[in-house]
Parts: sequence; C-alpha cells; structure tokens
Amino acid sequence: MIETNNALRDCLAPAKLNLFLHINGRRPDGYHALQTVFQLLDWGDTLHFTLRTDGRITRVTEIADVPAEHDLTVRAATLLKAHTGTGAGVDIEIDKRLPMGAGLGGGSSDAATTLLALNRLWKLELPRTELQALALKLGADVPFFVFGKNAFAEGVGEALQVVQLPPRYFLVVTPKVHVPTAAIFSDKSLTRDTEPRTITDFLAQQSCSPEWPDSFGRNDMQPVVVGKYAEVARVLRWFDNIAPARMTGSGASVFAAFRDRGEAEAAQARLPAGWNSAVTASLDSHPLFAFAA
Repeated sequence: MIETNNALRDCLAPAKLNLFLHINGRRPDGYHALQTVFQLLDWGDTLHFTLRTDGRITRVTEIADVPAEHDLTVRAATLLKAHTGTGAGVDIEIDKRLPMGAGLGGGSSDAATTLLALNRLWKLELPRTELQALALKLGADVPFFVFGKNAFAEGVGEALQVVQLPPRYFLVVTPKVHVPTAAIFSDKSLTRDTEPRTITDFLAQQSCSPEWPDSFGRNDMQPVVVGKYAEVARVLRWFDNIAPARMTGSGASVFAAFRDRGEAEAAQARLPAGWNSAVTASLDSHPLFAFAA
C-alpha cells in the first residue's frame, strides 16, 4: 500500500473462504441464522482512493453490469459521509480481480476496505465497532472484513470471535457460472436445521487435526448449488483425484488447502481449460486493520 496526504493506493481488499457454513434456522426478520469460520486470503481486488475537496464521491472505474450508484464501494463511502457529516469526498478506482457470484466476498470486502481506508483518508478516527455497525447496513459479510481477523461467525455473520488458524496455501477454482446468493438462500431444498455448534467444538477439532481437510462441518449450500450448476459439480469431482475440497459461501468457487505453495501450483497446472483459478496464501488480518482501533 502507498499512503500520501491525499491518497491511499494499492489497498488490497482480501477475499475470504468459508471453511464450513451451517444454516441453523430462519430468524423472525426473514434472515437465516448461520455459523461459519471465515478465512482471509492474500488475494483480492485492489482499490485506490484519492481525496477530493469538493465533497463528491466518484467511482472512476467502469465495471460491466455494475452502475456506480449500486457499487458497494460508493454506497459505503456515501454511508460513511452521511454518518459523520464530513465535507470530504473521494475518487475510487477498482482493479477487479475476484469473480462475482463466486462466494469469495469480493463486493463485501471492497465495501469494508472503503470504510477502513476512508476512516484514515478522511481523518475520522471512528472505532472499529462503529464501522462494523455501519458495515452491517451494507451486507451480512461486510462486518467481518471490517473486523479484520479470521473469525468464528454467528447470527447473520455479524457476531464474530477471533480464531487462530494455521498458515496454509489454497487453490481456489471458479467455473464460469454466476451463482446468485438470494436464489440459493430461498431454495426449498436448502437445509435450515443444522444443529448449532460452539467455537470450543471447532477449536478442539483444530487442535486434534490442524491439517485440511477439517473434519468439522460442511457447507449446507453446496448440495443446492451442485444440483443447479453442473460446472460446480464438475469442479468438485475434479478435486476428488487431487485433494479434499469444499465450496465457499453460496458458490461458485471451490477450494482445497495444501501444505506449501509448490503443491498447490502443481495441482493448478493440472486444471482443465476454462476455469478461473488462483493459488493464494492465508492471511491472519486485513492489510488495513490498523486503520481502526
């Protein structure tokens, strides 16, 4: 990251993986109660922020099928500006690397990175808890990225506890399909009655078997997505001969963990044509973690 008095450049908005994802029920407000462990990755979109003195918030990068007014970075900046009453503005550039509809949290991470970056650039000095409360208005995953540490999450994903996870390398494979989260959550075949577990349960399993595959849990959304999207099923079948794998979030990305980068890259080299892929290291914290107290 490059920081000057009027700009923050090369700000990584890290992707996430759901190491497991359980749907425990439906809440009275219509949202789903869930449990998951979020793993940060050293891979994602890159954002650039330049201070404006005229108060305007502008996305200067064109993104196909995402009008600026619907972009989560613009919405995050607008929300933060209204909350604080600052007269500052910003130009936002986005180098988009994460595929959309992949379960990697790209838009949510972009929004959280915007909140953290502008907290610094606009000299707001808001505490992390206040930023997390704002983040929840933008989406269920956004508070996690503001929280900025690998976490055991409950509620709709906003109740977070730090977990220590072993360093690993991941091969993430994304077929060329877009999986809409809302459609998967609303599918009648989605399991919504997984028994709640505790962070103690998860940590006990980690201490006994720190290597992936974690025997703890599953992704309750995976059977629904596999039934609807043959390409996701095909990726999972390909991994059967390579390493244990699991879908992240509501799909379409599938991941497996490896002890070192070389093993992950060797597996990547065997991939069929037509799938997006990345080899990436795990992260312990968001690169902009220090921008909120």
